[in-house]
Amino acid sequence: MSTKASRKGTRVGGRRGGLAGAMTPARVTVLVLAVLALVFIFENTGETEIRLLVPLVTMPLWLALLAMGLIGAVFGAYFMGRRR
Repeated sequence: MSTKASRKGTRVGGRRGGLAGAMTPARVTVLVLAVLALVFIFENTGETEIRLLVPLVTMPLWLALLAMGLIGAVFGAYFMGRRR
């Protein structure tokens, strides 16, 4: 067996293999926050009126929340990418 060959759960080249290496505390936090955001969005399914500059639009509240969440994620990813 070569030095790079490994069994499940053992370290390869100083890194953990499998699921344990992929689940960092930051990723777990983001995953939990995403799940909580989705629960919040889908619990708020009533109709709401939203003014988009001039027109008044009636839409499900979950759709407005989801759209704002996606816009926030895009802006966050853009500014984090510029930071590096």
